[in-house]
Amino acid sequence: MPRTKIHPSITFERIEEALTRANQNCDNPGFCLACGEDAEGIDPDARKYQCEVCGVRAVYGAQECLIMSVI
Repeated sequence: MPRTKIHPSITFERIEEALTRANQNCDNPGFCLACGEDAEGIDPDARKYQCEVCGVRAVYGAQECLIMSVI
């Protein structure tokens, strides 16, 4: 299975901050892997949701991004 490319602006620190925010505020953060934009109201295990900024189906939940960055 080919590895999904993650936008370089989506760093481990940025994912960690989003997960901390999610735990403290019940936010549901995510990221667009294509353009690097933050996304809100995203399921933790979301994959390939459409980005409101660039239109690409590359929005993933923060937890999913964490898993992808480790693998």
